[in-house]
Amino acid sequence: MYSIVYKKGVEKQLENLPNSDYVRITERILELADNPRPHGCEKLKGSVNEYRIRSGKYRIIYTIADEILIITVIKIAHRKDVYR
Repeated sequence: MYSIVYKKGVEKQLENLPNSDYVRITERILELADNPRPHGCEKLKGSVNEYRIRSGKYRIIYTIADEILIITVIKIAHRKDVYR
C-alpha cells in the first residue's frame, strides 16, 4: 500500500474547492494508495514520472515513487487551468 504525500500548497487548493468536489476528490486521492495507476490515468507527456486522473471538472496531477511506495500529489485544479 502506497503512502500519500501532498506537495506544499495542495492542501490549500483542496480547501478552496466546493464541498461536493472536495469530498469526491479526496476519495479519489485515497483510492490511489491501493491502485496508483487506476483505469483512466494518463502519464503526462514531457515528464518523467507525472500522472493525471480526472475527477469531474478537476484534474489531479501526481507522481509515483514505486521503489519507496509514495504518491506525491502535485496539483489539483480545474481542467481549464491545470496545465498552465
